[in-house]
Amino acid sequence: MKVLVLGSSGLLGSTLVPILKYGGHEVIEQSLSSSTQYNVDMSDSNKASTFLSKTDPEIIINLIGLTDVDRCEIDINSAYELNVKTVENISSYIKDINPECRLIHISTDQVYDGDGLQTENYVTLKNYYAFSKYSGEIAARICSGTILRTNFFGKSLCSKRLSLTDWVSQSLSSEKKIYAFNDVFFNPLSMNTISNILLKIIDFKTSGTYNLGSRNPMSKADFIFKFAKHNSLNTENIENVSIDDVEFIKTYRPKNMQMDCSKIEKELTIELPDLQSELIKETKNYVKS
Repeated sequence: MKVLVLGSSGLLGSTLVPILKYGGHEVIEQSLSSSTQYNVDMSDSNKASTFLSKTDPEIIINLIGLTDVDRCEIDINSAYELNVKTVENISSYIKDINPECRLIHISTDQVYDGDGLQTENYVTLKNYYAFSKYSGEIAARICSGTILRTNFFGKSLCSKRLSLTDWVSQSLSSEKKIYAFNDVFFNPLSMNTISNILLKIIDFKTSGTYNLGSRNPMSKADFIFKFAKHNSLNTENIENVSIDDVEFIKTYRPKNMQMDCSKIEKELTIELPDLQSELIKETKNYVKS
């Protein structure tokens, strides 16, 4: 199929594009980076419509987004343009011009902050990043497609972006002190796993809003310590703390982003991996480097 990946030069896109090509898809790459085939500002309605009409994709995977939580809080206009307006432009194109095209929109687990495992029906928005991403979801629902709330890690193939595990690896290797939050819980997946699940979503023509994460969530502290252990990194410079006790966090971050992912498992007839196995699998990529 002809798949347009918006934001293809970013963290997830750099892993996803080669996997899509290997899976036999014709991939069109867009970003604001000169390294991609097309450089188009998708927040501009006219430019977006012209570009989408020209490329005429069968699938659009939207990875565009402003993910800097602190910047979203102080630069609301940029958060709106990247996290909401861009999605409005994509949805309008599909609805008005190309209704056969399907949208796969990547959202975030930060729309959650309740008790226990979070299901798709309930969101708790605690900062402007979460608000703008949820607003983008609303825009995506105008057309037929799939919304994925997720979080990811793994070896970055993007020269300009580090993943969480890249940051941990580089920091501990250079003996920098890092803070590991023992009261923030999540269940991310590796970028490789997410990319391969996206192949299934394309084939299954899945529609709706889904949580996409690993089994057996962890605190970020446990995640960091386990990753360090698997990679034989010195843990002496890791300080196990509450997120409430650090001064450098300027904007509120959710503490419970543990997602119930049973809905997508049932839809795709798959069993998602547990977080421990994902960490072990990603260790191989760091050893290779």
